[in-house]
Amino acid sequence: MANPARATTDEGQSKEEDELEAGRMPFLEHLRELRVRVRNAAWAFMLAAGVCYYFHKEIFDWLQQPLYHVWDEKKLGPFHMTFGGLTEPFWVGMSIALWAGIFVASPLIFHQIWKFIAPGLYKRERKITIMFAVLSALFFTIGALFCYYVVIERLYGFLISYGEKDLTPMLLMKDYLDLTRDMMLAFGAVFELPLLIYFLAMVGLVTHRGLWKFNRWFIVIAFVVGAILTPSPDVVSQVLMALPMIGLYNISILFAWRVTLKREREAAEQRAREES
Repeated sequence: MANPARATTDEGQSKEEDELEAGRMPFLEHLRELRVRVRNAAWAFMLAAGVCYYFHKEIFDWLQQPLYHVWDEKKLGPFHMTFGGLTEPFWVGMSIALWAGIFVASPLIFHQIWKFIAPGLYKRERKITIMFAVLSALFFTIGALFCYYVVIERLYGFLISYGEKDLTPMLLMKDYLDLTRDMMLAFGAVFELPLLIYFLAMVGLVTHRGLWKFNRWFIVIAFVVGAILTPSPDVVSQVLMALPMIGLYNISILFAWRVTLKREREAAEQRAREES
């Protein structure tokens, strides 16, 4: 009974080795492949940035909406934004185009990354890798949108609360864009946490048991990371980042639980086949 099982296992391993061997290429070929992938990603980014620059005024108006709502609620008078230098509006438009271009081109950029690493993977790993590429772009975008629709207006409401009719804030375009952009990028990075833990669980570096035991320490780490990543030094922005991070961590434990149980079940079945 043991010999056929072992033969099947050896045959499967041989096929996987053949797949991996077929994807290998010389070092210079790797460099040429890297150049092609970087070129394609760069073209995708430049095209996306060009389109975004054409719509940079509309994008900036969209980014101002949370602040506009807060300004109107506080009844601070007519909403206005200023710039401190003659070239500031131009560079704000360029910055909007570049950062928005990264978001727009991210699916194509992640696809080029996958195309570069795919030849060195097993067939089953290639399917997982392309899934990670798509989900990475999706989770990053979801994090940025969560920041925009849930966090930013509350944060700006707290910061603007220091202003009154006799103490009107003077808002510079660049400062507002920098704060909004940094907040959205930070939340986009934080929302990659479930994907990272899922990957670590797949390769066996973490389990749901260890993650659950580490939960109380992660709460402390979440507030520390929130203080580091948020560009604003106020407590409100730190809490608004730490709470979603803690929630995402606990959701990730469920993902790790599923992966760990599946791996342990497959290992038990493999031992049973070898012993039979």
